Amino acid sequence: MIWPAVRTGVILLHVCLLPLWAAADEPAPANTIVIMADDLGWADLGCTGSTFYETPQIDRLAADGMLFTSAYAACPVCSPTRAAAMTGKYPARLKITDFIPGDRRGRLNPAFYLHNLPLSEVTVAEALRAAGYATGFVGKWHLGNEGYWPTEQGFDVNIAGSQIGGNRQISPYNMPNLTNGPEGEYLTDRLTEEAVKFLEDQRSRPFLLWLSHYDVHTPLVAKQKWIDHFEKKAATLPPRSGPRTRPEGTRQDRRVQDHAIYAAKVASLDESVGRVMATLESLGIAERTIIVFTSDNGGLSTSEGAPTSNAPLRAGKGWLYEGGLRVPLLVKWPGAVRPHSKCDVPVITNDLYPTLLAMAGQPARPAQHCDAVSMASLLRQGAAPERTNLYWHYPHYGNQGGSPGGAIRAGDWKLIEFFEDQRVELYNLQQDPTEQHDLAAEMPARTAQLRTALADWRKEVDAEMPTPNPDYNAAAQ
Repeated sequence: MIWPAVRTGVILLHVCLLPLWAAADEPAPANTIVIMADDLGWADLGCTGSTFYETPQIDRLAADGMLFTSAYAACPVCSPTRAAAMTGKYPARLKITDFIPGDRRGRLNPAFYLHNLPLSEVTVAEALRAAGYATGFVGKWHLGNEGYWPTEQGFDVNIAGSQIGGNRQISPYNMPNLTNGPEGEYLTDRLTEEAVKFLEDQRSRPFLLWLSHYDVHTPLVAKQKWIDHFEKKAATLPPRSGPRTRPEGTRQDRRVQDHAIYAAKVASLDESVGRVMATLESLGIAERTIIVFTSDNGGLSTSEGAPTSNAPLRAGKGWLYEGGLRVPLLVKWPGAVRPHSKCDVPVITNDLYPTLLAMAGQPARPAQHCDAVSMASLLRQGAAPERTNLYWHYPHYGNQGGSPGGAIRAGDWKLIEFFEDQRVELYNLQQDPTEQHDLAAEMPARTAQLRTALADWRKEVDAEMPTPNPDYNAAAQ
């Protein structure tokens, strides 16, 4: 199914139809930086609506380029999304569908999935390195054990990338590929320093820098100066009129942003972005460097301290509702993207691969990024590429309370299927972005159509499915 032409046309007219800032034959900027935050929610930035967190540097980045308001992670948890970004393929096709190594069980046993990104995949780093780019990876990898780390997947340099998914935020870190810093050094600051060194070393040649922060993932540890600042700010907030949480399954979904430590982690992430941009300016290469900023999944709102809120979206990390899937996406492309621009056309993590190639002036590799479309046309002129529906496959129990399921978005419509009991929910995201009015019973024909499309897609990508758990004891739950 293709996005409805009338709907797409309206979207483009209002938010994506931009004047060209450069001639079509003007060479693309030589350098690219991808900054991927960990667990940063769709509503966690000033430019996306937060009034408690402070992100002046990221907001400046958004003002310099395009803010995508309907950008999606390829999965509601980290490793699958990171694999999709590297390969341009859906996690289900890659058979990496949960964080590595997750193994929660319930009424169902989780589906089989790989614990290493196959070396046979030609990553975007390998593609750009073949085009003469210096490639550097700094931060969280979480795509396999030793032998499957960034230097085996196209990166010349690897700082801190390993199988580790969450880590100490304060030195000593005791991590592979990262020496311990002075006692008390903050990890985000150290990774930023390593990124700056890479930029300084590679200033004279085209480069790809993938800066993959561990922030704002738990543990809830941050720099004291920022904690103090936000504790004072929280104390000045007026009393909340509504409830602080809302039931979501067996969990409670946080509905307010006022967690001082989480805000401090966001502030350190913002400092990092500012330091990177300042370095580009001091080196004289800011105007020929693309910056992409995004997150690997929605904000953590239903477990492990539930430090943030994705409101008005529903739920968060680990769930197939919008709060678990929608993420920030900002792109600065000097000379091609008009500052202060926005786009509401739905895009997904997989799309980064062909987009990065296009922005670098490199040919597409459709056999590799077969589940992706380039966003370059949206960024330059607003012409929306034709694409089929967006799909998600999460056949696992999340640490955050979500259960095995899948989802499909087709235009304004989104259907979620729950594998435990084959229940489905249907939402019109244009009219109900908060996913509070399930239309499945009211619209059986559309529900059946989307459910069939989702099942057909699973067959196409050979998706692994969960199986009944013979050891499950409902009475013991």
